[in-house]
Amino acid sequence: MVEISTSILSVENGKESETFFKLEAAKTDYFHIDVMDGKFVEKNTYNKMLEYSSYIKRISNLPLDVHLMVEDIKVAINDFLAVRPNIITFHYEACKDKNEVYELINYIKENNCRVGISVKPNTKIEEIYEFLPYIHLCLVMTVEPGKGGQTLLSDMVQKIVYLKKFVVQNNLDIEIEADGGINLKTAPEVRNAGADILVSGTAILMANNYKDIIDELKK
Repeated sequence: MVEISTSILSVENGKESETFFKLEAAKTDYFHIDVMDGKFVEKNTYNKMLEYSSYIKRISNLPLDVHLMVEDIKVAINDFLAVRPNIITFHYEACKDKNEVYELINYIKENNCRVGISVKPNTKIEEIYEFLPYIHLCLVMTVEPGKGGQTLLSDMVQKIVYLKKFVVQNNLDIEIEADGGINLKTAPEVRNAGADILVSGTAILMANNYKDIIDELKK
């Protein structure tokens, strides 16, 4: 059974508290925090996500799954370490070179947080293989990052297959997370490809009953 990380990107204004309590009751495994700076991606959710994260930390014991879609990764890491996340994932494409990737991995670990690397659809998965032994999670974007409610890019399923094969062959202790266009129709294919964690936002938040859809996505 996979885990579900619910993206709170499209939570309705004024209903945040009610929604967060309902998601916890529905047994989501993580709150997925989509942090965007308006530069690495067009949208800017930075302050809102920092506010949501702080609030969730006060009312819930569920882990925060922080996904940084930002150019200035180090600053964002420091800002979000304050809310004691379970994991911080940054984008490989936002790093200027491999040395910076390793520096960021070590920095997050030194601050007692799990670390993940995310790759955009156009990035070959092989490019990040060398970092996998040093991280806890690899996040495969199954849509272009920056917007909610997109349709899953079918080519990305094969990317997850290749990644899973590499992880198994090399006996790596790492989770694979898939993010983008995950709903009841696309989830089985992504699960079968080898994903361990599914990020879903719109599909869950638009449902009448969060628990029903989360249970279905986990199957």
